[in-house]
Amino acid sequence: MTPIDQLRAMVAESNYIVFFGGAGVSTESGIPDFRSVDGLYNQKYPVPPETMLSHSYYEAHTEEFYRFYRDKMLAPDALPNKAHLWLAQQEKNGKVKAVITQNIDGLHQKAGSQEVLELHGSVWRNYCRRCRTFYGLDAITESTGVPRCTCGGVIKPDVVLYEEGLDEDVLDRSVMHLRKADMLIIGGTSLAVYPAAGLIHYFRGKHVVVINKGATARDVGASLTIDGAIGEVLSQI
Repeated sequence: MTPIDQLRAMVAESNYIVFFGGAGVSTESGIPDFRSVDGLYNQKYPVPPETMLSHSYYEAHTEEFYRFYRDKMLAPDALPNKAHLWLAQQEKNGKVKAVITQNIDGLHQKAGSQEVLELHGSVWRNYCRRCRTFYGLDAITESTGVPRCTCGGVIKPDVVLYEEGLDEDVLDRSVMHLRKADMLIIGGTSLAVYPAAGLIHYFRGKHVVVINKGATARDVGASLTIDGAIGEVLSQI
């Protein structure tokens, strides 16, 4: 039995699938990842990308943060790929109950997934730090310098920067789904980013499947591991 056949059989017998995904899920949509050879973190900048995406850098160098953020973190025209579409269809089929994502691009929602738990927030949501008014992505893309609210306050992306904590409600819902799941598919992530990667320890079900290009950061006791592009793999199921 081929790995694809094994995966197909596991999906067929499972009734509560949770998907846990990272940047590799969106590379097939043309959005670069972070840690691969060609990823964002291996490009040369005067200040490391990890620093520019930190809370302290945002506070101290807000205009420089937005210059980098607009240039490298936004892809409003990106379209869902085969992985996003497969997950959305399996949710409609009653198989996939939740998508837990480290991505901030909103592509799972574009594909039609409803229960999407965004651990690191979304570029599509932005808010005024003074009056808490929410704005769409155009508040960032159609502005220059530091984007400001009509009240004069600074508009901040609703994304989790380095040094910031994850949303407790999103974490609680993620844990709830993982505890109920009978199958966990981990895709497009090196499992190197904490605390997000630590969530998979809450899974107590039967099948753990890892689909990723290259090795993950640690052994998760997977029932099946497939080295490959996740969209290409899932589209064969």
